[in-house]
Amino acid sequence: MNYIIFDLEWNQSPEGKSGSDERMPFEIIEIGAVRLNEKREKTGEFQTLIKPQVYKWIHDSIRSVVHVDYKDLMSGATFPQAIRDFLDWCGEDFVFCTWGMQDLTELQRNLRYYDLLELLPGPVTYYDIQKLFSWFHENMKLRRSLEYAVDTLGIRKEKGFHRALEDAEYTAEVFCRLDMSEILPYYSVDTYQAPKNKKQEIYISYPAYDKYISRQFTDREKIIKDREVSSTRCPVCHLPAKRKLRWFINNSRIYESISVCQKHGSIKGKVRIRKTDDGMFYAVKTLKRVSEEKAEELREKRDSLRKKRRTKNQ
Repeated sequence: MNYIIFDLEWNQSPEGKSGSDERMPFEIIEIGAVRLNEKREKTGEFQTLIKPQVYKWIHDSIRSVVHVDYKDLMSGATFPQAIRDFLDWCGEDFVFCTWGMQDLTELQRNLRYYDLLELLPGPVTYYDIQKLFSWFHENMKLRRSLEYAVDTLGIRKEKGFHRALEDAEYTAEVFCRLDMSEILPYYSVDTYQAPKNKKQEIYISYPAYDKYISRQFTDREKIIKDREVSSTRCPVCHLPAKRKLRWFINNSRIYESISVCQKHGSIKGKVRIRKTDDGMFYAVKTLKRVSEEKAEELREKRDSLRKKRRTKNQ
């Protein structure tokens, strides 16, 4: 299996939101990628400029960062040709790696705009190198910039940043310095193409927690009432856990709960409800063991929210 570390540069409406096409707010203008084999040895690279069709003038902020002018793009490939060339170059057996999660989402959004989404069936699994760097190198959830990671790991900065191929190369350098035995189980799932039916729903058991991605619903309010969405199982033994704190919604519009496994203690549940570009809704649920102190903090948080809402209603 190959690892395809890719990076995208994109343009947006120079007129701001008033001139933006909601179907594709960011138009890809460059693809850069590095291919690594299973030993994380470099076996190839890919780079192409793409001639814009939607936003035919480079936004000033984009030009100042990426240093690409519209004239540079006039000889580029069309997006349909560029993406076919890129996927052909990737081969058949590969997994994507990116710095953050936005590149993969915007790639699919651009594919959809050109009615080419079937070229990359989803949900798409990938490795988020930005997240993995934060988790395993700094032991924190804070998202860092690519240049920060390069500096932290002592990687030589022989090229600039904010061009697709150069950023892909730096991301590959960071990836190669992470402990594969630690990061390999923690693949991510991009849900731009969320599961459409129950058979496509996703269940993942990571070493530290479990994740479930539901099918799509037409009504947001019905999701938390769904039996599978609201159920809680221990992420260690996977047996049903008894609910101690019912699902409640916090100020971030996230549902939380506490359940108890007789063998493994308190289990914190978290459900985020997300919306697709089609106006459908789906849930992402995580279940994780927590200490009794953390469980009590969540109970106090629930009580405080209830008190504030009562006061507001009165």
